[in-house]
Amino acid sequence: MSNFNKNIPYNDLPLLPPKSNLETTNILRKTIKASRALANLNGAIINLPNPQLFLDTIHLQEAKASSEIENIITTNDELYQSVVADKKFKNPAAKEVISYKNALWNGLKQLDARPSITTNLCIDIMRRIKENTSSVRTTSGTTLSNTNGEVIYTPPSGEDVIREKLSNFEKFINEDDSLDPLIKMALMHYQFEAIHPFSDGNGRTGRILLLLYLKMEKLLDVPAIYLSEYIIQNKAEYYKRLRFVTEKEDWESWVLYMLDMIEITAQNGLFRLKAILVLMQKMSYEIKSELPKIYTKNLIEIIFKLPYTKRQNLIDEGFGTPKTVGNYLMALENKGFLKSVKVGKEKLYLNHRLMEILERNKDDETQHYV
Repeated sequence: MSNFNKNIPYNDLPLLPPKSNLETTNILRKTIKASRALANLNGAIINLPNPQLFLDTIHLQEAKASSEIENIITTNDELYQSVVADKKFKNPAAKEVISYKNALWNGLKQLDARPSITTNLCIDIMRRIKENTSSVRTTSGTTLSNTNGEVIYTPPSGEDVIREKLSNFEKFINEDDSLDPLIKMALMHYQFEAIHPFSDGNGRTGRILLLLYLKMEKLLDVPAIYLSEYIIQNKAEYYKRLRFVTEKEDWESWVLYMLDMIEITAQNGLFRLKAILVLMQKMSYEIKSELPKIYTKNLIEIIFKLPYTKRQNLIDEGFGTPKTVGNYLMALENKGFLKSVKVGKEKLYLNHRLMEILERNKDDETQHYV
């Protein structure tokens, strides 16, 4: 058993890989199912005419869910209006979600330049999430408590100790090929959260690393998946399973939880993608029939890139003068395709049917698209 005591810094946190058997029959079976679901989603994304089209929306939805786990709550309306409108919102939650999305986007860009997950990359992600210049924790006294305020875990303490654990973490991710990548992903996520290297932003940094890792391992060419949505829906279980690794060295139930997350999230992602594509085809047909003079494939893509759009988006795409594009948007609103909303002095146009798909919960989704 581990010599773990929740009240003292866990400087004895074992290095990766663990000594436990990580290839039990249950784990291997579940790995196959999770890999298959991920491959199906990946195939569907690669075959899209424009795989980048929905990325902004998907990354913002992931950012919103990941921030919600930390009790940073914003609505889809507040979030997308903040992104599209020039008026910078006073809503601090929307601002934090957008910082998270930027951190994810920058992480993906860095991964393209250098396909490895490093301590420096982790620090960079955290700094972008928190919009500060802090680094690895140097002060002692960090503890993690439950909702009743009881200490449940004291992470390793001392910069040297933390950096040594991170160095092992980095080496394990980039050099150890002895395990299936999805099993590795579960181990790296536990380890990062257990090291808890920063004063703040560890959970969100850890969840961004999951998406970067899937891309790095070429399991998802375009990281179009909302992993955090699953954690929100199974939050108590997530923290319980993490704790059981620390307290009981129960790796199996943790790895199974993470594989479940991948399988279910990939399936939901595929349902949602299909729903958006069906809607896109339907609206293309309807707009072409009812407004043939303004219909173009490019116009459809603009109103599906994010749920909200505005005149400037159409001007930037070469659709004409402010007056011309204003007439286009008004025509789309008059026919019920878009709904206008005043945000500050700007008028935004909402693709309300697209927003409905984003707001739909997974149970509805399964009924509609299985």
